[in-house]
Amino acid sequence: MIPISRSGRFVVAATLTLALTACGGAKVGDNNAGGGSSAQAANCGTFNLAVNPWVGYEADAAVVAYLAKTKLGCTVNKKDLKEEVSWQGFGTGEVDAILENWGHDDLKKKYIEEQKTAVEAGQTGNEGVIGWYVPPWMATQYPDITDSKNLNKYASMFKTSESGGKGQLLDGDPSYVTNDEALVKNLKLNFKVVYAGSEPALIQAFRQAEAKKTPLLGYFYEPQWFLSEVKLVKVNLPPYTTGCDADAAKVACDYPKYDLDKIVSKKFADANGPAYKLVKAFNWTNDDQNTVSKYIAEDKMSDEDAAKKWVDANPDKVKAWLAQS
Repeated sequence: MIPISRSGRFVVAATLTLALTACGGAKVGDNNAGGGSSAQAANCGTFNLAVNPWVGYEADAAVVAYLAKTKLGCTVNKKDLKEEVSWQGFGTGEVDAILENWGHDDLKKKYIEEQKTAVEAGQTGNEGVIGWYVPPWMATQYPDITDSKNLNKYASMFKTSESGGKGQLLDGDPSYVTNDEALVKNLKLNFKVVYAGSEPALIQAFRQAEAKKTPLLGYFYEPQWFLSEVKLVKVNLPPYTTGCDADAAKVACDYPKYDLDKIVSKKFADANGPAYKLVKAFNWTNDDQNTVSKYIAEDKMSDEDAAKKWVDANPDKVKAWLAQS
């Protein structure tokens, strides 16, 4: 992992070109979805919405895109992009909004303060948590395992064919920004970081570990619908204090809590159109996001059907957002 700010989850891409490859093979400039009548779309215009590769973000985008399309008449282009590529798109006009930013003070400095191509658009209402977790059966059987000081005592339990004789610490998508390799080194833990490859693979590993009562220590985060299915137990790392993660190589503390926020292109904000007003008004809870995420990931609903189901069940929240659009 390249050592950038830990206040986010994705690796920085090297440069911005129109051929930058993103999640799922998408590129800056690709259009994935459209909607709205010609007359309505003329009022709202085109809305280019970045979709970063975790299901919680997909839930945010599903609801905002559904409302922008069906209520505001926008032509919505949902773009599957990893996070840094999304920020780079602000300057070209190819990305209008990021709906779930995990801190990224480094990117805010670059794109908001220095390049002045982006601006903040308020909080999402979601509180983000990143950390290490074990399946519930382990916390019950080995209660002291939830203190990171005791992990070496159990390291041999976590050995796998990929961990080279050490305990395995399972991370998710290799592109997720994580402090875990530095933490393992600086806390002097006899563990090796191994990557599951994706969010679904990480979820499946925890699901099987609980069902089969096999040991697993892994990176995970909230909000996440899966925690309502398997109540993973967080391991207590040394407490986070302001600045303890300033030097990526020396990190020896837990992750901070994140008040997730929205970032939009300055041009999009200055135009102050219906889609921008909707993005600015959009605010919901972890439970709201987890509900829509479960519809998509577990119930296998399409994004549009998942969004419609939630929208129909939450008319007061939706009315409040649209009143500002």
